[in-house]
Amino acid sequence: MGLLDKLRGELVDIVEWLDHTNNTLMWRFPRYHNQIKNGAQLIVRPGQVAVFVHRGELTDVFEPGHYQLFTDNLPILSTLLGWKHGFESPFKSEIYFVSTRQITDLKWGTPNPIMLRDPEFGPIRLRAFGTYTLKAVDPQALLKELVGTDAVYEADEIHELIRSMINTALADLLGESEVAVLDLASKYQEFSARLREKVVEHVDDEYGLDLPQLYIVNISLPEEVERALDTRTQMGLIGDMDRFQQYQMGQAMTAAAENPSGGGAAEGMGLGMGFAMAGRMMEGAGRPGMAPAMGPPPAPGGAWYIAVNGQTQGPFSLQQLAANITQGQITGTTLVWTAGLASWLPAGQVPQLATHFQPAPPPPPPAS
Repeated sequence: MGLLDKLRGELVDIVEWLDHTNNTLMWRFPRYHNQIKNGAQLIVRPGQVAVFVHRGELTDVFEPGHYQLFTDNLPILSTLLGWKHGFESPFKSEIYFVSTRQITDLKWGTPNPIMLRDPEFGPIRLRAFGTYTLKAVDPQALLKELVGTDAVYEADEIHELIRSMINTALADLLGESEVAVLDLASKYQEFSARLREKVVEHVDDEYGLDLPQLYIVNISLPEEVERALDTRTQMGLIGDMDRFQQYQMGQAMTAAAENPSGGGAAEGMGLGMGFAMAGRMMEGAGRPGMAPAMGPPPAPGGAWYIAVNGQTQGPFSLQQLAANITQGQITGTTLVWTAGLASWLPAGQVPQLATHFQPAPPPPPPAS
């Protein structure tokens, strides 16, 4: 290689930036020790701006286009270098390409829950997350405040700062709005716009950046609170809890009766549920719309106990025992006890209960 070719190789002929990262805000052209040649080609593609920096001072800015670097399109740099009548020699200058397109798919979220006072639930914790886009609108402010002398500046480097700004602004917004938690879902679009305005006020003036889009994707409650809300919703869908409990007890009794291997435990469970159902029927006998309990008129009596598989169950009222005798849950041999009895007796031998075990009368004779 000759001396002329060597000298020519040390001069930069084309200055351009091809960005394949989709996440870079600024990139410095790697000039190293090379000098920019007089008449060199500067290519600034759409979504880019080229900024010349000479000895730490911002000079000329080039919008998208194709340029030949002469004195007429480098007015500030020409003044600094004293090129009054054009320049023939190469020059040294740092060139920064700034991306002015939107950087998308950036996510934000609350690392810690936001404490608020809800008008319905009281003190409550909320979390939120969403997305935003980032764009450089003032390359000179970006270079002065953030880039400095970095060769490459990625969006990730300011992501934590912007996320902190979003979280702070969101806490202020939710506190000022005093909207009930259950109504927040209808305010996502409105709150997203207001949240963006609050954040842009800081990043635009200080760092030359803009957030063209910012969205709240979700505001959520703690898991235990969400489970409690689900239970509350289910109770609202059930409606009449008395009828629902009676239905559940009836289903359980049917399942116990169909289980041939349940033995004494199944019998005791069915008997206990029968007493509970009888009690609910007696309680609801006087309510409007409730069917009266079937069975003979109740006899006066105190607390009664029954023996099932060697274990005492109760206390039950005399009305509950009568209802369960009618349903077949208590037989004449079931041992019972109440105050006034000397010992446990079969139910069929207790005067207050014996009448409930009398056989039904035979059908009348046919008419002659």
